[in-house]
Amino acid sequence: MNRVTLFAICASAGFLLYILEMVRRRKLREEYSILWLFGSTFILVLSLKQDWLVGIAHAVGIVYPPSFLFLVGILFILLILIHFSIAISKLHQMNKKMAQEIALLKTKTNERRGAP
Repeated sequence: MNRVTLFAICASAGFLLYILEMVRRRKLREEYSILWLFGSTFILVLSLKQDWLVGIAHAVGIVYPPSFLFLVGILFILLILIHFSIAISKLHQMNKKMAQEIALLKTKTNERRGAP
């Protein structure tokens, strides 16, 4: 086992444990942690089984196997960004609806009090 492999295994295992600890301390919600856990487990498995990495890279048509890891990383980051964009869009709609409801309630309250 060379140093790069050992570093990749330690980094992915450390990242996996960090995500689990963040979920345990309730600093990261479970719904957001699933993608991170899946990504770190995938990289850990490919770090442990380099022959799988070479096989998958050649099956996809990538000659240099670490390039396949970069591709997977970029696609993973895009998936995370899309997931967060969806979450932000939902929060924006909820915030807009709550602001409209508060404005209506404020108007009704002012009308009952007789204020303009």
